[in-house]
Amino acid sequence: MNPTDQHAAFLQLIQDNKGILFKISHSYCHNRDDREDLMQEIVYQLWKSGESFDTHRKFSTWMYRIALNVAISFYRRQRRSGLRITFGGDLHLMELEDRPDGDEELEEKVDLLQQFISELGELDKALMILYLEEKSYREIAEVLGITETNVATKLSRIKGRLKEQFLNKKTFL
Repeated sequence: MNPTDQHAAFLQLIQDNKGILFKISHSYCHNRDDREDLMQEIVYQLWKSGESFDTHRKFSTWMYRIALNVAISFYRRQRRSGLRITFGGDLHLMELEDRPDGDEELEEKVDLLQQFISELGELDKALMILYLEEKSYREIAEVLGITETNVATKLSRIKGRLKEQFLNKKTFL
């Protein structure tokens, strides 16, 4: 494939999977400029790592892996520099399309869940993003480079901690 065709194919793959870029960047950056910087860095790393892509696997799984690694590195650099990156308040990992209008209690619980997820460590946050994306344990394991058993164990523990945090909130007792 000539370089022009490679470039066009790459851009098409990015376009087809741009939702991954938005989810990851919004999960790790609150500030718009930081999100744009992170998205550019992810695209650059994807291009740079293109030769490592195994065409027998799903592009989206490989993209998640690269994007999460870049986001975690970006997050660590920002944290070391003294800047605080927070979980974006405008990000909705869970779609609420089927909820009745005006269900304020549900909206409050979703906001609280997003707050709790923002307080998780880097790997746990990545696990929850993928879990809420309804990825299988196998896909999550591939993206994060851990075993399916480890995914199941970690998710179970995270869900337990989140449940405990909800129970400790008096407004939901």
